[in-house]
Amino acid sequence: MKDYPYQLNKNQWKEKLDEASYYVLREQGTERAYSGTFLLVNEQGNFKCKGCGEVLFASDMQFDSHCGWPSFDREVSGGKILQIEDNSHGMRRTEIVCANCGGHLGHIFDDGPTQTGKRYCVNSLSLQFEPEEKRQDTLVLGGGCFWCVETIFRELEGVLEVKSGYAGGKLPNPTYEAVCSGETGHAEVIRVVYDNSKISLETLYKVFFESHDPTQLNRQGNDVGTQYRSVIFYANEFQKSLAQKYIAMLQRDIYSNQIETTLEPLTKFYDAEAYHDDYYNLNKEKNSYCTAVIQPKRDKVLKMNQAILKK
Repeated sequence: MKDYPYQLNKNQWKEKLDEASYYVLREQGTERAYSGTFLLVNEQGNFKCKGCGEVLFASDMQFDSHCGWPSFDREVSGGKILQIEDNSHGMRRTEIVCANCGGHLGHIFDDGPTQTGKRYCVNSLSLQFEPEEKRQDTLVLGGGCFWCVETIFRELEGVLEVKSGYAGGKLPNPTYEAVCSGETGHAEVIRVVYDNSKISLETLYKVFFESHDPTQLNRQGNDVGTQYRSVIFYANEFQKSLAQKYIAMLQRDIYSNQIETTLEPLTKFYDAEAYHDDYYNLNKEKNSYCTAVIQPKRDKVLKMNQAILKK
């Protein structure tokens, strides 16, 4: 039997672990499908071995495999997981164990949906999750005219600042008139600064998709052009992977028409001219677009999300 760096005797393991986790980690057991607490964790952080605390996976490595157990497409670097041939139960499989303590995690398969082609199928009972320290975060979204989406996001509890702007094109320092021409490649977007201890990224995505029609290609209603495209400009892999999962869920459960929302890496955000800031509230009495287009959409979305509005 292999000697692992972190070792306890049988009695010490039983004192350290609850009965169910001991069964999985030390007796190579398997929890019941869909019974685990970590099927899909929608916050940033790390998954650690419940036996010894070694970091094994990061949250952006997880995906929804619909297999009944937490699934990951890769592991953290540094050889934290060992692979062992497993011929038990009349099957030929590859077991994965923690390289630090030898704890049984699950099995690895070659049917993953991402570029790695791997699916680390892991028991929740073998893991513990440590969320990243809560902090201020930023998200850039485009859902048609930025006046429409900006006024909705301003009302959400946990949102600290919303700024209209432009992103996704090649023209530096674009103007509103240039972007409206549809020739710059930029989209009208909003930059949302939020406290992720008060509002989650998944909630922001939910409100975003409720605020516009993501099945319209390069338009929202009468606003037509690539500058009005539905787009998420992701700043990191977590924002990208969660957006992919959320869009897949919407396509599967909500929309029959194809979702046209694009995911594009954020390279540069340009502030829009100052008169665009809080445009709806400052112009609703004098601009018919505010009352005819923005207000009905705004009222509908805010009514759907009363529980998360600022008091």
